[in-house]
Amino acid sequence: MFTGIVQGQGTVVDIIDKSDFRTHWVQLPSALLPGLELGASVAHNGCCLTVTAIEGQRVSFDLMQETLRVTNLGQLTVGQSVNLERAARFGDDIGGHAMSGHIMAMSSLLDQQVSETNTTLWFALPADLAKYVFTKGYIGIDGISLTVGEVQSDRFAVHLIPETLARTNLGSITVDTQVNIEIDPQTQAIVDTVERVMAQK
Repeated sequence: MFTGIVQGQGTVVDIIDKSDFRTHWVQLPSALLPGLELGASVAHNGCCLTVTAIEGQRVSFDLMQETLRVTNLGQLTVGQSVNLERAARFGDDIGGHAMSGHIMAMSSLLDQQVSETNTTLWFALPADLAKYVFTKGYIGIDGISLTVGEVQSDRFAVHLIPETLARTNLGSITVDTQVNIEIDPQTQAIVDTVERVMAQK
């Protein structure tokens, strides 16, 4: 489980491609290394990946065909950064919301509205996820726990403070960039349950 509070950004330093399979090496911030072991879970842009090798601050992760298809990790190139979060432990502060690390869709940035103190980002709303996205609800964008600010028929907005922009890759995002989306699992469970009950009546 993850909380959607990004703990740092890592830089992709090497990519090894095979048939429908990829290994990428990421330079992790030193603060994320203590206690890190083979088999540990680390979210990259919100996608849960498993540590497969550790060489100092360079850590490798394997990405299967489905991960490459469903997430933006398959679009990464050497030198790009990813948002990182190690798996939550019992007793940790939950500053965001519970996230599984399972990406449900990708979405493109449609528009940026920037002022001196506030930034609003508008993203395309995937049609099959629209019923789970509502104003003041939670959403995970590239592993960041955010509150939905506004929803329209085919897009939604999030409002970001300067700290979020400074700590995550949303600080350098540009229009048409694709991000990973994870719907709040509690919201999904409630909506699906209500739909199922109503269908039985």
